[in-house]
Amino acid sequence: MLRKFLVAILGMASFVQAFSQSTSEAKTDTTAVTAPVEEVKPTTTINAGVDVYWRYDFAKQKANNLTSFTNSHNTFELGMATVKIEHKTGKFDIVADLGFGKRAQEFSYTDEGILAAIKQAYISYSPNSWLKLTVGSWATHVGYEVLDAQLNRNYSMSYMFTNGPFSHTGVKADITSGKSGFMVGIANPTDYKYVPAGYINKKAVLAQYSYAASDNFKLYLNFVGAEGLDSSKSNQIDLVLLTKLTSKFGIGFNGTYNSTKLREDGKYLSAKGWWGSALYLNVDPAPWFGLTLRGEYFSDKNQLKVYATQPFGGTIFATTLSANFKVEGFTFIPEFRIDNASKDIFLKSDGAATKSAGSFLLAVMYWF
Repeated sequence: MLRKFLVAILGMASFVQAFSQSTSEAKTDTTAVTAPVEEVKPTTTINAGVDVYWRYDFAKQKANNLTSFTNSHNTFELGMATVKIEHKTGKFDIVADLGFGKRAQEFSYTDEGILAAIKQAYISYSPNSWLKLTVGSWATHVGYEVLDAQLNRNYSMSYMFTNGPFSHTGVKADITSGKSGFMVGIANPTDYKYVPAGYINKKAVLAQYSYAASDNFKLYLNFVGAEGLDSSKSNQIDLVLLTKLTSKFGIGFNGTYNSTKLREDGKYLSAKGWWGSALYLNVDPAPWFGLTLRGEYFSDKNQLKVYATQPFGGTIFATTLSANFKVEGFTFIPEFRIDNASKDIFLKSDGAATKSAGSFLLAVMYWF
């Protein structure tokens, strides 16, 4: 399957190059004066940043955190130190994106040692303005939230981000047509940069359709169909909507549904699903101050994710209010969060089970 996919991409690139060359030759007039072609000089940019946070669980229970990157109580934690190096030429784009800290370790949970520091590493080739081919490892196209803290308005993560794909390693093609964009790709099993021996034939199929009506409205429809190392099969469909109603108010929406077939005794069981949706209300009264209210509903009644270790399935509704204060490259985020579950999956201060948990978090980050 991978060989056919690569042959198709290379064939497309060869066709585009041949078409461009033949068109250029057809338009060449030896009697006309040809304007000199301006040479595009290669550029290299380096961005770096650090984020640090302190989290206090109101029940003094570290275990009440069920989402990524903030698994702590009453301790100062380094989220991640990150360095991103990007080198661009006329047609090539080479990216090495490295992260150090627990945030990077959780993101690269299938890797060990220094390999966990590789967030992204890829090479892109653009034979023309509407086609880009990429090979390597990159952050997933699924979801509203991303790994790098400075790119999110809430510091703590959603349940959808935590339980969805993190990254893909393989090859993909991005095609632009007017206001629409298309992406198709094939990759290793989800989140695996390096596939263990014996599992090399397992692959994931990636796709995305995007539409940008204007700078004030964008739509992304995402898909991942993957086979896991445990031979399970899953299909995930994800929708992201971004709209800016005024210069100071915008809304984001993320909805996702995953259908999974587990394998038992050599046979696939009936498909079971989990799903979630979240609404993000973003208000920016001033350039240096903003507020984001995230409301998320996550359903895991089939015990595939949050409730996997419980004798029952259920749902969670999480509300997070985050403020963003920006001062000379620094961003300060004080954040209140309350998680309410349909069953007793959280802990009180005395260790008794309860349906709700609350926390306060203060994060500081700097990016340059």
